[in-house]
Amino acid sequence: MIFFRRAIPVTVLSLLVIPIVAVLPATADARKRSEAEAGALARRMLAQLKVARPLSIRGYSHQRFMPRWAHHKGKCNSREVVLARDGRRVRKNAACHPVKGVWYSPYDGKWLKSEKQVDVDHVVPLSYAWRSGASRWSQARRRAFANDLTRPELIVVSHSANVAKGGKGPQSWRPPRRAYWCRYATSWITVKHHYRLFVTKKEKVALLNMLRTCRGR
Repeated sequence: MIFFRRAIPVTVLSLLVIPIVAVLPATADARKRSEAEAGALARRMLAQLKVARPLSIRGYSHQRFMPRWAHHKGKCNSREVVLARDGRRVRKNAACHPVKGVWYSPYDGKWLKSEKQVDVDHVVPLSYAWRSGASRWSQARRRAFANDLTRPELIVVSHSANVAKGGKGPQSWRPPRRAYWCRYATSWITVKHHYRLFVTKKEKVALLNMLRTCRGR
């Protein structure tokens, strides 16, 4: 016996297809909305920060934030945790030190295949934080700041970009890769807002300028 299937009307097919298409994520648009929302939130947080002149650098040293790389998981210190978190195909030795992997530096868009070519950068440099109010903190709070894995304070970047940045603020240095300015500014503001660090007038202007690059704004 031969059976013939009834043709499904076009209108019925349309009803079947449209809902499927509707739930497909508009990835590019979603990214733009997400970045625009992050930029808007950063503007609100920046408006809440105190504006003041930078404090003296007197008394600053890395030791005032020690241990800068505190242990978090067994033998792994915070630097090693970030290298493993931000890298691809990272292999570690028995002491938790990465011996192999690939890392992307968002500051300058470089892919790096050696741990010797990368640094773990403090987005808000320790010396800059010191002049923004950290000089008045307890040693324990400074240690927590230097090893913060919750806020966007620690990030893997190329050694060359980290050296070029040094202890500069956004009014003096910006990532060479302009596409990262929005993320850099929102990260900077998020960290300062959480720790209640103040900003200078020039710093605030520079941050607002970078936030203009957030998509959808």
